[in-house]
Amino acid sequence: MKALLTLTCAGQFMVLLDNTIVGAALPDMQQRLHTGLTGLQWIVDAYVLLVAMLLLSGGVFADRFGRRRVFLAGVVVFTAASVVCSLAPSIGWLIAGRVLQGIGAAALSPASLALIAAAYPAPKERVRAIGLWAGFSGIGLAAGPLAGGILVEAFGWPAIFLVNVPIGAVLLLAGLRALKESRNPGAPPIDVPGTILSVAGVGAVTYGLIEGGSRGWTSPVILGSFAAGLALLAAFVVVESRVPAPMLPLRLFRQRLFTVSNTAMVVVGFALMGSSFFFSQFFVYVQGTSILVAGLQTLPLSLAMVVVSPYAGRFAARYGYRVVTGIGLALAGLGLLALGLVHADTGYGNVWWRLAVVGIGFALTMSPLTGAAIQAVSPQEGGLASGVSSTTRQIGAVLGVAVLGAIVHTRQSGGASFESGLNTAFLVAGVVTLACAMFTGLWLTASRIPRSVQAEQPGGRTATEPPVTAPPNRPTY
Repeated sequence: MKALLTLTCAGQFMVLLDNTIVGAALPDMQQRLHTGLTGLQWIVDAYVLLVAMLLLSGGVFADRFGRRRVFLAGVVVFTAASVVCSLAPSIGWLIAGRVLQGIGAAALSPASLALIAAAYPAPKERVRAIGLWAGFSGIGLAAGPLAGGILVEAFGWPAIFLVNVPIGAVLLLAGLRALKESRNPGAPPIDVPGTILSVAGVGAVTYGLIEGGSRGWTSPVILGSFAAGLALLAAFVVVESRVPAPMLPLRLFRQRLFTVSNTAMVVVGFALMGSSFFFSQFFVYVQGTSILVAGLQTLPLSLAMVVVSPYAGRFAARYGYRVVTGIGLALAGLGLLALGLVHADTGYGNVWWRLAVVGIGFALTMSPLTGAAIQAVSPQEGGLASGVSSTTRQIGAVLGVAVLGAIVHTRQSGGASFESGLNTAFLVAGVVTLACAMFTGLWLTASRIPRSVQAEQPGGRTATEPPVTAPPNRPTY
């Protein structure tokens, strides 16, 4: 059991480390690969898009074909993709490697949690195990900016991907010996049409958002990509309403609590990932710091999330989802508005607390939103609800990088400085987040988590039920 827990936690650590370590390396990538803002957006979104669209399918794959097999396959793909990224001679090769990394992460992450759920059938033991798993997620997030700054400063951006190779090799060798296979014979079939349509639809919209600034928003290619994306997403809705085992059961959205919580989670991903994309670039290009110093300077946000996130579920149990989520979104929105007023000559003593406020706000928000989504469905569908919550957050992240990047690009095209573009992007993210705080304050059911439910989350299910894709207390971007 200890070996299984160690391996699954290490796998999740590797995935979450990659989420934040790349952000620290973006300025160096831009210089060495001779790319612009659009290229940097694709480096991030190519990965996040695949993770977002394949997370739910990854959990079904693990249950259907074997959790050990899918976990190890995810490790192999993620590690091999990391090698491709580190050796990439051009931006195109790097983006291709990031796509492969996203596929590997979408298999590795839900399979690791499914292995834990199957190995710890007792609810109390499972909650402890998943708590440790979530803790490693937080460590990975916090270590990313600092580790990225050190590695890039010493060896250049390829080193941030090579660090995954020894971790992946150890995981593979140890996993082949220590992990035992488990599966759910009654798992639903894979929703291939839904998966393909979702990836293609969101991908087409993302292409239009990222490339629109450089190609022109009214160019035939951009208008065509938006039209194709909307058509594909409409087809996705039709398919999901008709297939017997959809990857995203649309009936769940008939519950207002489920719909509101997932809508808010899209905004969380949009504002958090979209703004985080620019943090290192702000410190390097606007304030003139080194990449190492920039990595250190972004730590208040991730550390605040790691520290506060474990308490968010307890606050929600005591005060209700609506109160805690509303306060969290309001804090995050105000913090982003405050970041929109930072300039090149603003001292770091007047910057770090703004990042911390943003981190505290989003940490208070994500766990209660996931808990609300889980409470809105039957106990047997708790794992699915948690997976949908993770997916909507990742979709928001894809859109956040694309939209806020488009805002910066458009402002620069109009003659504004990069600094002014960043200020506008942060202000937009703050306004959207504050609007979402009002939205949840009006529509998110102000119910409290029953203590019996709280004791079960996120592990309160049998080993044959759908895998929990992401626990409520996971502090993740």
